[in-house]
Amino acid sequence: MEQAVFFDTLRQGLWIAVLIAAPMLAVALVTGVVIGLLQALTSVQEMTLTFVPKVGAMLAVFWVSMSFMSETLVAFFADGIVPLIAGG
Repeated sequence: MEQAVFFDTLRQGLWIAVLIAAPMLAVALVTGVVIGLLQALTSVQEMTLTFVPKVGAMLAVFWVSMSFMSETLVAFFADGIVPLIAGG
């Protein structure tokens, strides 16, 4: 395998990882900012108040976007990795 093919496949794999992780990370960021603002406004500094809603929101987004993640990974594997393995 040439270096160019290896690095191109690695770049594609990293981009797929970014696409898959982006929805959950964005929801965690938005939820964290909203909870942080609410804590600042109410002066309630409870650790579980930040953790539990963030985990719940991330689980909900994971459940909703699970089909997108699976389809993206399967497409990358079928279109990018399998031909490289079969081609030698």
